[in-house]
Amino acid sequence: MLFNSYEFIFLFLPITLFVYFQIGRYNQYIAAAWLGASSLFFYGWWNPKYVMLLLASILFNYYLGIFLTGCHATRKNPHKIIALSFGVTANLLLLCYFKYFNFFVSTLNSTIGLDYEISSIILPLGISFFTFTQIAFLVDASSGLAYESNIIHYILFVTYFPHLIAGPILHHKEMMPQFDRPSIYRFSYQSLSIGMTIFIIGLFKKVMLADEMVKYVKPVFESTAHGNHVSFKESWGSALSYTLQLYFDFSGYSDMAIGISRMFGVKLPINFNSPYKSVNIIEFWRRWHMTLSRFLRDYLYIPLGGNRKGSIRRYVNLMLTMTLGGLWHGAGWTFVIWGVLHGIYLVINNVWHGFRHWLGHDLSKSTLFGRLFGGFITFIAVVFAWVFFRADNLQAGLSITKSMLGLNGFEFTGRFQLSMIAKLLVIAWIFPNTQQFMAKYEPALSIHENDVGTTRKWFEWYPNWIWLIIIFILASQSLVVTLLQGDEASEFLYFQF
Repeated sequence: MLFNSYEFIFLFLPITLFVYFQIGRYNQYIAAAWLGASSLFFYGWWNPKYVMLLLASILFNYYLGIFLTGCHATRKNPHKIIALSFGVTANLLLLCYFKYFNFFVSTLNSTIGLDYEISSIILPLGISFFTFTQIAFLVDASSGLAYESNIIHYILFVTYFPHLIAGPILHHKEMMPQFDRPSIYRFSYQSLSIGMTIFIIGLFKKVMLADEMVKYVKPVFESTAHGNHVSFKESWGSALSYTLQLYFDFSGYSDMAIGISRMFGVKLPINFNSPYKSVNIIEFWRRWHMTLSRFLRDYLYIPLGGNRKGSIRRYVNLMLTMTLGGLWHGAGWTFVIWGVLHGIYLVINNVWHGFRHWLGHDLSKSTLFGRLFGGFITFIAVVFAWVFFRADNLQAGLSITKSMLGLNGFEFTGRFQLSMIAKLLVIAWIFPNTQQFMAKYEPALSIHENDVGTTRKWFEWYPNWIWLIIIFILASQSLVVTLLQGDEASEFLYFQF
């Protein structure tokens, strides 16, 4: 079920909210069970048979988490290490089978000349997200940082529908203390108004901004996938269009997820924080898919040694982390290249910082020109890498990037929606983001210092008539488009991951 579908907006969400708060007046445990059951229904709307797979994964990790907590309490380190290794391996094997088996087999077929027949394996929605969420839980349970004895609460933690399909990746310690609070089971007009405002802004980003760019992206990428060449102008037009489509699609989803959760009185962690405003690639990864970056840092980069074993090892760890991060997004060489490119970017950025530090520069200080130039270079590098992220195959990615570099000439033919690209760039680069102008009401959890930042007083959201009119205009436009789409509501781009 899509957040931007009429079934969700006009049926599932209002019914789930109403029943949840009605039950919550009398019994918190049953209200939590209702929310967990509703989340399973939400997931099963796509394909009911995969609900059993999700439940099997939940039960396996729940009982293993109890065992790991007991090992930590009794200091049974050998048992803990074996159990944790088994749990992480089992989760990764499940993910690898559904997401990567066909990729590995096709790669072997083409590399060493095998002719193994590949069967069709349907990728369960959200498997990357609920797998990583539970791996984080197991690691935290083994360290004594997480404990959950209530099966209903654990089911709710994993399946909570605002985050289930496309994140954010949650930590147990962030969510379960909230579900223990009696206040979230009591209806709040303030939480509802804050949540609805953020949800409508996210819906507007998705259906009015992100989806508008599809017609400038799809034809070019499909053409190159079939072996055709595109002009210099078309290549940059499609690359910039996809860069903005993905930005507002993911930003819209993140807002909608936070808004939906806030209606229930629950705060999700911030997962998207104006990444195109970044002045370097290190900052970009603190702002883009923030909970995935946190997961990769805490559960991959640091265990590999992080920056504790010298510069060379640090750069190798960065490359491994980003390559695997690229592969996490999709089973294909285009995603591997995307991850490798970002690994190279991060290495270059860290080498540059090291060089400046050697020269005696104060890295905490910067000039306006330095920030603008750094932001421009970072944005162009990100745009270039996004081409492989979107490309249907390696041939298409190479064809478009060659044209962007002028290797096929500098022909200025084809469609290029400059006005729309310019408008969206202004919004992405200059406007405050949703978390900034809603900051007074703390709609989400920060995972880094200075996640939100400040904005001008005149742009802050208040429950007044001016903002009511603005939100009404955004809502009416978005809902009309949603109703016109009917059963053809477009999926969020991150659903495929």
